[in-house]
Amino acid sequence: MAIVTWLRHASVLIEGEKRVYVDPWELKAPRPADLVLVTHDHFDHLSPPDLEAICTATTELVAPKGALAKLAGLRAGKRHGVAPGEALVAAGLRVEVIAAYNVGKKFHPKSAGNVGYVVSVDGERIYHAGDTDLIPEMKGLAPDVALLPIGGTYTMTAEEAARAAAELGARKVIPIHFGAIVGSADDAATLRRLCAVPVEIQEPAS
Repeated sequence: MAIVTWLRHASVLIEGEKRVYVDPWELKAPRPADLVLVTHDHFDHLSPPDLEAICTATTELVAPKGALAKLAGLRAGKRHGVAPGEALVAAGLRVEVIAAYNVGKKFHPKSAGNVGYVVSVDGERIYHAGDTDLIPEMKGLAPDVALLPIGGTYTMTAEEAARAAAELGARKVIPIHFGAIVGSADDAATLRRLCAVPVEIQEPAS
């Protein structure tokens, strides 16, 4: 079974058959990555210093095409520029690319091509939603674990994330995108109270 660790903000580490980072940012204990997934090019999701700290000559990097273009000088192995709706195998893992965008907000327009991912590790499908609101593309994804943003302003609120968990058909939810720039522990508690499936609230990793 994969171990999913919320590092802080939207940054997540998945450890199992491979070591996978999603949106590494302000890492305190960087370790070499087999696979790195970047959801979009905002500074708190695409961080060149953090990517330099974990990428090796064999690390595979997956990012939207526009974000990938900003990392031309990064030391890494195979690079995959992706768009919503695609699927691929990277570092031996199946990766599904899911749209991520705001509805009625200006911060993450659908036209930007930002994404979330479903990555399959140790037989589990783990969904990192990226910076998004509740959108139709989530319906029926049925992940074993859903990492959902709850901070509001730039993403879903806790209330919307609870509805998203139901739309997804998720088996378990881990809240992210709170406690650093927007959102608080109170939002995580609200999600747990409203969500119909188990919610694992983690402390930021030291």
